[in-house]
Amino acid sequence: MTQSAAPVPRASVGLRSERGPILASVMLSTALVAIDTTILATAVPAIVDDLGGFTQFPWLFSAYLLAQAVTTPIYGKLADVFGRKPLMLLGIGLFVLGSVLCAVAWSMTALIVFRAVQGLGAGAIQPAGITIMGDIYSMAERAVAQSYVAGVWAVSAVVGPSLGGLLSDHASWRWIFWINVPLGLLAAVVLARRFHETAGKAAREERRSLDIGGALLLAGAAGLLLLGLLEGGLRWAWWSPAGVGIFAAALALLVGFVLVERRVPDPVLPLWVFRNRVLTSAMLGAFVVGMAMLGVTSYVPVYAQQVLGAGAVTAGLSVAALAIGWPIAASTAGRFYLRHGFRPCLLAGAAFGVVGTTIVATVGPGTPVWVLALGCLVLGLGLGYVASPGIVAAQSAVAWRDRGVATGANMFSRSLGSAVGVAIFGAIANGVVAARLGGGQRAGDVDLENLPIDVLDPALHAVFVAVAVTSIALVVAGLVMPKRIEPGAD
Repeated sequence: MTQSAAPVPRASVGLRSERGPILASVMLSTALVAIDTTILATAVPAIVDDLGGFTQFPWLFSAYLLAQAVTTPIYGKLADVFGRKPLMLLGIGLFVLGSVLCAVAWSMTALIVFRAVQGLGAGAIQPAGITIMGDIYSMAERAVAQSYVAGVWAVSAVVGPSLGGLLSDHASWRWIFWINVPLGLLAAVVLARRFHETAGKAAREERRSLDIGGALLLAGAAGLLLLGLLEGGLRWAWWSPAGVGIFAAALALLVGFVLVERRVPDPVLPLWVFRNRVLTSAMLGAFVVGMAMLGVTSYVPVYAQQVLGAGAVTAGLSVAALAIGWPIAASTAGRFYLRHGFRPCLLAGAAFGVVGTTIVATVGPGTPVWVLALGCLVLGLGLGYVASPGIVAAQSAVAWRDRGVATGANMFSRSLGSAVGVAIFGAIANGVVAARLGGGQRAGDVDLENLPIDVLDPALHAVFVAVAVTSIALVVAGLVMPKRIEPGAD
């Protein structure tokens, strides 16, 4: 079967279509990555009881996310050099290997290291999978295809914690990792048999060098930056020698990366990416999406339970409304941007985003929980009109040889936005708490869930206001997007 980006009827997008098995493989691989982002949250007590290492367990999440985020832009480039299929199979292989190692881990330290191996696989799966969809679907079809992936993330966000708790309570926490093995192998077999990569053949056969120096500098700079953002204010004070030193080292590596990229013939992340208005708009949108998602999904459940008095299930459903709005918007965005263009589509998403975050920011102790859910639903619609069309626009504006780079840069921007959100929103919440309690509370010492309502309410309200202000940047992303996009050649 020959795969190309040639336009085909809209009805051919779906799991029962000719390209359905490829879409199913990408969706299954994405589900494994998405679920493993959240599935451990409810299994931590069982893991700590078995392996010990209570003070280390936060690194189960950080190691996975760091390895995934740092390698995403590098894998995007490798997908352009070697092809999408080899990178996707490599990613699935690393993820399955990491899952097996996690399942047999004998200590918390070993489990953290093996989670990083999983993250290395996840870092390849995401950009390779989305780039494959950019290759086999036309611009008119990509938003519909993206809605399938958005739906996977939505379902995974809800299913992950519940599945983790179920397996750890009724089987063993190790089954959280064992179940990845057959599913990952199934995804790999389907992709290997059904995806015949013919698009971009000339680009792959072209002699292209590997920018190893640039890749190492980028990984080092991104890793230190994300580490500083995730751990700052928790393991060390922001202005401590460790905090300042990490950011200084990240800046030094970033400067070295820019100098290298200006000189090599085939850079791992070409600097022209940041001069392209389409890619810049899409990356800015992805960055803000990452921040807004982090701010809402992290703090809305706490507010619903601790301030509004909702149960755990109700609190979870309130933020799950975001996961409902996103795929709905993504599935309809294609018709919107084909009729009106990408700029109006992103501006419509920005409007939804600002309205949704404003609704969330107006809640108070007497507000019904459904108001929170409504705000999350409207925000989800906004993010769906920004994130998916942004990736489609970026992929459509470049040729096959650069599509992996464009996709990887976009996904890294979202990861970076999430990390910045962790730092900024956490600092805001803890700053308000410290001011209310007095006595020099340190950020890392504050437990939001055990605070009185008269302290917790203003702290979380400040976060929600900050998220609403941040969402205004989505308007900027929309305005940066050109009115017309010149499609890249395949």
